[in-house]
Amino acid sequence: MCGIVGLFLKDKSLEPRLGSLTADMLATMCERGPDSAGFAIYGPAHAGEGKVTLQAADPAAAFEGLSAAVSKAIGAAASLAVKSTHAVLTIPADKVEAARAAIRADHPKVRILGSGEAIEIYKEVGWPTDVAKRFDLAHMEGSHAIGHTRMATESAVTTLAAHPFSTGPDQCLVHNGSLSNHHNLKRELKRDGFTFETDNDSEVAAAYLSWRMKQGMNLAEALTKSLEDLDGFFTFVVGTKNGFGVVRDPIACKPAVMAETDQYVAFGSEYRTLACLPGIDKARVWEPEPATVYFWERS
Repeated sequence: MCGIVGLFLKDKSLEPRLGSLTADMLATMCERGPDSAGFAIYGPAHAGEGKVTLQAADPAAAFEGLSAAVSKAIGAAASLAVKSTHAVLTIPADKVEAARAAIRADHPKVRILGSGEAIEIYKEVGWPTDVAKRFDLAHMEGSHAIGHTRMATESAVTTLAAHPFSTGPDQCLVHNGSLSNHHNLKRELKRDGFTFETDNDSEVAAAYLSWRMKQGMNLAEALTKSLEDLDGFFTFVVGTKNGFGVVRDPIACKPAVMAETDQYVAFGSEYRTLACLPGIDKARVWEPEPATVYFWERS
């Protein structure tokens, strides 16, 4: 019953409007997922810079002095921009893994939601429009965004169980459905070094795709392979630094609709999600086929 939205911009002139368009799309999915909501924004990347998105239940205490502590631990400058319960730590790109390790070791009350050069992730418990306003989604800029409204069915209603899930650099996934073989996959992925923050099957799906891309596959190839290896019902919308992909399981019982123009590619769980987009009356609109991968990438 969850709601998914996704917007991949081809036309760079729309990038200043990415957040406002995504916020409008997310607002249409409130009834499909009233428990929690989240979104990933792929914003401007700056050469040599990396970002780590963080979350804390008590941000005033958890984030105080954090940038100085991380800077000392990694031997490089670090800056922190706080937004409500979240913060984005900016550091040299070659220090991202060292920063993640320092946070995990020395700051147990701080959660890492994702990292990379372009991605920022924001998610919280609450009504989706409230979550979007809390983090000022409407004023964010970038090339593509993915959002999710959650109706919890298989795990707790918590911030960490909300979507998107990120398990690799500049990667994220949102999911509508449920997997039946995620426990076996989780054991395999743990043996390969992946760690998990939740019992959510969607986090396993995200890690599976990261695992395949770690092996050298691109996003389209990893999504194609998922059709062989994942059992259950699923619609995935996935982002990478430069790419945007969609796949539905072979039965495809979860609702989905897509639209494409010269300016963008968009995904929604229902058509009303797309109705706010510019030029939608002239767009090619279709229901994505079962067991078919759709993939777009910026050069």
